[in-house]
Amino acid sequence: MSNRLWTSDFVLEDGAVRVKKTGHLIALDLKLWHSIFTWFCFYSLAQGWRIWRRLQGHKRPSIAFAPDKPRPWYLIWPVMHASGVRLVDDPMDADIVMHFDDSTTSVPGRPAMRPGARAVNFDCSDISKSNVAHAFDRVAGYSLSVDPTAWTGPVVDKSEVNAAHDGRIVQGPFEPQPGRSYQRLIDNEIPGGLVEDLRTVTIGGEPVIVFRKHRPLERRFANENVSCDWVRPADVFTPAEIDLIRRFTSEIRLDWGGVDVLRNSQDGRIYIVDANKTDMGPPIALPLGQKLRATRLLARTFVTAFAP
Repeated sequence: MSNRLWTSDFVLEDGAVRVKKTGHLIALDLKLWHSIFTWFCFYSLAQGWRIWRRLQGHKRPSIAFAPDKPRPWYLIWPVMHASGVRLVDDPMDADIVMHFDDSTTSVPGRPAMRPGARAVNFDCSDISKSNVAHAFDRVAGYSLSVDPTAWTGPVVDKSEVNAAHDGRIVQGPFEPQPGRSYQRLIDNEIPGGLVEDLRTVTIGGEPVIVFRKHRPLERRFANENVSCDWVRPADVFTPAEIDLIRRFTSEIRLDWGGVDVLRNSQDGRIYIVDANKTDMGPPIALPLGQKLRATRLLARTFVTAFAP
């Protein structure tokens, strides 16, 4: 992803768009064009932050990324520009150095950094679904992962790969397949035939913002939200639940990123079902004004957490 042309990240294939880094296919349909238009509206305003900072001659703090640089559709991009953080190429010139790689697993060797610089996400090397589930099991004291050979009832079958969005419900028991992860089905249905996903953005391991995303029950595993808003963590989580999220991010060593939290209506407990250190966003379905306010809050928190 070092190429400056965004189009180099994608290739047309059989009427769809293939993401080179992850291998995922995106249908080239009206939904995609609508998402692109909505994103460009936000991008244009975010560019205003970037231009204003340049006109001000803002010099610090500075940030470098390795091995890749984020494209504008990643959440870190508008946060970086809203906060006034200056992008530099050489990690030796940076106050903050962030490991940025869409791969599910990685060996994030740290580049040479100057004394006092802050390294971000270099110790978070595995965000596979199984590792996320097992990490959650350890810190929560109750289980998300299941053994499909012994589990009787519905099981969520997912790819281990980051951002696949290919979950499906199958009935156990059955024999597991390579490259798949198996989790208990969380009943996160809300009125209106929708499910609710509490995507929680964490900075320095601390929950900062929760994007409440709603989608139809029959499309629960797709990344297609019919509505979205954002709230503070204390508005949807108890103090004990916020501490659980903190302990989870510490367990997988996630300094910056998003975790998907579902609340089970059957027992009232929360379950962390996914984690992402190269989170995209803000969500397309979030109204533009809320996108801007959320990004500015994240930007202030980012600088407070990581800038020397």
